[in-house]
Amino acid sequence: MLKFVKHHMESITGIEIYPLISLLIFFIFFVTLFYWVITAKKDYINTVSNIPLDNQNDTKQ
Repeated sequence: MLKFVKHHMESITGIEIYPLISLLIFFIFFVTLFYWVITAKKDYINTVSNIPLDNQNDTKQ
């Protein structure tokens, strides 16, 4: 099965760019996410982390 898929992938011209593009997107996403986590304000992190525990905004049915 793998030889069947590999043979068809090799026959497509220009396919070698897709793994590079996906790696680049993956790398940029996680570098950006890491930068956002490092530069996030502590007040915002505390507010967001307490949202699941905040029962004041819940409506009782």
